[in-house]
Amino acid sequence: MMEIVVAVGIDWLLGDPPDWPHPIRFIGWVIRKMETLVRNTFSNLYTGGFVLLFTVIAVNVSLLSLVRLIIHPTFFKVIEIYLLYALLAAKCLSDEGLKVKKHIDDGNLDASRKNFAYLVGRDTENCTEKDVIRGMVETVSENTVDGVLAPLMYMIIGSLIGHGLTFVLVYKIVNTLDSMVGYVQAPYREIGYASAKMDDMLNFIPARIGAIAMLLSGVLLRYDFKNGVKTFMKDRKNHKSPNSGHPESAVAGLLGLQLGGSNSYFGEMVFKPTIGIAMKEPKSIHIMDTIKIMYLSEILVIIIAGALVLLIGGGR
Repeated sequence: MMEIVVAVGIDWLLGDPPDWPHPIRFIGWVIRKMETLVRNTFSNLYTGGFVLLFTVIAVNVSLLSLVRLIIHPTFFKVIEIYLLYALLAAKCLSDEGLKVKKHIDDGNLDASRKNFAYLVGRDTENCTEKDVIRGMVETVSENTVDGVLAPLMYMIIGSLIGHGLTFVLVYKIVNTLDSMVGYVQAPYREIGYASAKMDDMLNFIPARIGAIAMLLSGVLLRYDFKNGVKTFMKDRKNHKSPNSGHPESAVAGLLGLQLGGSNSYFGEMVFKPTIGIAMKEPKSIHIMDTIKIMYLSEILVIIIAGALVLLIGGGR
């Protein structure tokens, strides 16, 4: 557990320096190579998608096992902490959100669209300022689970049996596959099906626990907890993803915003239901509010998990 706390602290301090080696870049490289191979080998890309999923997992986990085997345990502990830190994204997500907020505050809509486009799969060239703010609140709230709370939970669960790094590595491999190929639009509809479904499965419990942590954070931050719970209960299923609507509905209710709605992806309009009631107009400060919820939720998960680990350890 201590390694996880250290990793979280490093993430808060350093984020993701662009020139540092990062496991997600290597995972992404493996995915692209394997995607090309699968497309050239399989006529049935649904089947090929399953091969892509399990091959990418096998390659990366095998490499981790090999490094663990040949590296001295003390040095491997340093590598483990580095990888745990690198697989968390709180500071990175915060920095990207604040870049968009600053461009909006400066009145530079084009720059805010450009930075927003780095984070989402939707088309952003025609987004209004409110569209960008709404999209950033959605992105930060959804990735509070995908990039922060779910990895943290898998680290903690895995650490109970001595494999925290392996657990979170598998989660991040699947999550990266989903972000790269898990689209319902061509040319990814078939080859990305397996990765998208596996990502849904791995996020099922973290999305729900994470949304509760976000609601509890809303209490401490003095947002509208009552409306947060109401919106969560009413609109958490108003999303094409079985999981993303949980954190988004929690944040929408806490901040009094309406999220969701239809967006364009690769030139194709995708119709989505809305989440929450528009009690307030989207403002750039709501991006900062969502970042605060993210950080406090992470703290709450660590505190609660640490207490449970102590209780479990004390009961043995």
